Amino acid sequence: MNKHFSFLLLLALAFTTLRAQETWLRGKVVKWGSDEPLIAATVRIESSGKSVITGSAGGFRLSLGKVADSISATGLVLVVSAVGFETLKLPASVGEMLIRLQPSRREMDEVVVTGTMRAVQRSASPVPVEVYSPQFFRKNPTPTIFDALQLVNGIRPQLNCNVCNTGDIHINGLEGPYTMVLIDGMPIVSSLASVYGLQGIPNSLVERIEVVKGPASSLYGSEAIGGLINIITKHPRKAPALAIEYNGTSRREHNFDAGFKFRSGRKSQALTGLNYYNSTHRYDRNKDNFTDVTLQNRLSVFQKVNWNRKDNRAGAIAIRFITEDRWGGEMQWARKFRGGDSVYGEQISTNRAELIGNYQLPTTEKLLFSFSANTHSQRSAYGNIIFNASQHIGFGQLTWEKDAGEHHQLLAGIVGRYTWYDDNTIVTADTTGMHNLPEKILLPGIFLQDDISLGDHHQLLLGVRYDYDKRHGNIITPRLAWKWKLSAMDHLRFNLGTGFRVVNLFTEDHAALTGARKVEIDGELKPERSYNGNLNYTRKFTLDNGYINLEAAAWYTYFSNRILPDYETDPDKIIYANLDGYAESKGFSLNLEAAFLNNLRLTSGFTLQDVSVTEKGSGGKKTTRQQMLTEPWSGTWTISYSFGKSGWSLDYTGNIYGPMLLPLASSLDPRNPKSPVWSLQNLQLSHKGSNGIEWFGGVKNLLDFTPARNNPFIIARADDPFDKRVIRAPDGKVTATPDNPYALSFDPNYVFAPNQGRKIFIGFRYAWKGHE
Repeated sequence: MNKHFSFLLLLALAFTTLRAQETWLRGKVVKWGSDEPLIAATVRIESSGKSVITGSAGGFRLSLGKVADSISATGLVLVVSAVGFETLKLPASVGEMLIRLQPSRREMDEVVVTGTMRAVQRSASPVPVEVYSPQFFRKNPTPTIFDALQLVNGIRPQLNCNVCNTGDIHINGLEGPYTMVLIDGMPIVSSLASVYGLQGIPNSLVERIEVVKGPASSLYGSEAIGGLINIITKHPRKAPALAIEYNGTSRREHNFDAGFKFRSGRKSQALTGLNYYNSTHRYDRNKDNFTDVTLQNRLSVFQKVNWNRKDNRAGAIAIRFITEDRWGGEMQWARKFRGGDSVYGEQISTNRAELIGNYQLPTTEKLLFSFSANTHSQRSAYGNIIFNASQHIGFGQLTWEKDAGEHHQLLAGIVGRYTWYDDNTIVTADTTGMHNLPEKILLPGIFLQDDISLGDHHQLLLGVRYDYDKRHGNIITPRLAWKWKLSAMDHLRFNLGTGFRVVNLFTEDHAALTGARKVEIDGELKPERSYNGNLNYTRKFTLDNGYINLEAAAWYTYFSNRILPDYETDPDKIIYANLDGYAESKGFSLNLEAAFLNNLRLTSGFTLQDVSVTEKGSGGKKTTRQQMLTEPWSGTWTISYSFGKSGWSLDYTGNIYGPMLLPLASSLDPRNPKSPVWSLQNLQLSHKGSNGIEWFGGVKNLLDFTPARNNPFIIARADDPFDKRVIRAPDGKVTATPDNPYALSFDPNYVFAPNQGRKIFIGFRYAWKGHE
């Protein structure tokens, strides 16, 4: 009997132990209508606030602790939310839960920081800010952010050379030097890095990209005339434990992205990113004996650390290293020909290091110190012209954010920037041209901004910035922004601002270094000054089966001085001079975004613009000409559709551009003086599996468009790149001969679109959220 009693006692103890073990809520969160897993959705117990984030397959596991009975989950309410989806409340249940979230009928009101340098709801910002997520750019996978921005209305990545494929970003018709590129709010990309800054940023580390069109000089300094692009990297806490992406093309291009996070200390998390791009196979589809695209080998490494500090104060530091080797030129070029005049090639070696960070001071007032530093070394050869340059920049900024009563939000800052620059051109030579004088510039400044609430419907932002430049004295850039909340669904914004920019010729305009044209600087170049106004209207529509967002904008920019390359006065020269007149940029844009419960999503945009220069001619007569390499109109679109629960989706993306003026090399040049209406269109099919791996593939440039279409050639005198057979008259002008019937010299600057036709791409991506 004792044996039986002991056995029963053991059974009872085991049963009690089992009953006292932890109880878990388990399940999966998917998209309504397709059952596609939702990554990074939040599942929270309403009463306790305990929460968990879904993993790469949409799954979650939430502990209820040690309870006596699993049915204690009864009565608990779960709150499930995800960006872009309606929040759902439902009763918890024991067993595997399947939770479906519907797409939001209204655009999520993201938190933005770029417009006012303060974290505010996007709808509450008096400055219009456009926000783009990595999911948006995945509709057309690209190896760089430079290429990805072609999907954004009003923004065009512009190639500046047919040989080495350097480029910049145009915003509303204004060239790259007028666009400030920030990483986590720090002005990292500028001057010597302006043509390479958007390349080599690992896509796996990007949280979002914020775009401000129009001047923001009162906050960010003199380079922000045309607009801002702020690349915001992920916080390690929000990043997946591991993210991998690879894609390759039929042109044997390979791009690999990887990111992973780890706990670097008891109160810190680290995020590491790696990007490698390789395109080293030579193609000459148009048979001009020049590579169609530049060959590149690039490696970028990124490391970011965030600290968990008391009272949730900010504390982060990040570093990035980039090394790249690129070249383009004649198909038989090899490194032994570098800098010589027997085989033409443009070879550029770049090494760059960046440091950015911020630290919120442990004070009762909100004081944030932000800093950055970068060093950039470029060693390059453009044919037989050697261009070597080095640059070091240090930047520091202390901001004070203050609630000054019920209606005022103050932001004040002290800023300083030091630039050391040296190259082997006349830019850093003394007046005799015999001695080298590296450029050393200290640019201190202060700014003040007041965000004023004028009741429930009106908001006024006033700002001013003061900088001192020893070369040009005092620089004052004021700013005004006004927002009228017409209703909860529509807003009207009006912005005024000024800009001031010092031109860095050889670091910003690649045309000054390539080709046979001679560079001529007419007089001492003065700073550029501008005045800008823009009007923005947004309207949201909620539908029974989705939502539609509309945004319309109009802008006008006036330059009292502007430095533009003159290709027309003398076909053998590029002339830079102060503007004896004025320049204007004006236009209108319309954006549409829509999402429907039938799994259809689309965006579209249209921009109409007029960018012109008016100068005084002989006798004081004014002449107006359109800006070279600027499209009068453009459009973009994305159309995406998910096929139910299958995991398959289709993306059709594209852009279209109106005709732009192109730089001809002589009056006899047979190439078209204007580009045709041209379009780049792409198709992608992707599949997300239950194992967390997403496969994608498709076709880029469906119409197989290249600039060579309907043109006899693209590069002038490609068979004589050193002008050895060019005959010149006593005045230096090129003479037409039987060997040179069009009186041309070598010129690779006739470029308006990528010189790469249709190609197939395929790839995969995988994200593992890790153990919660």
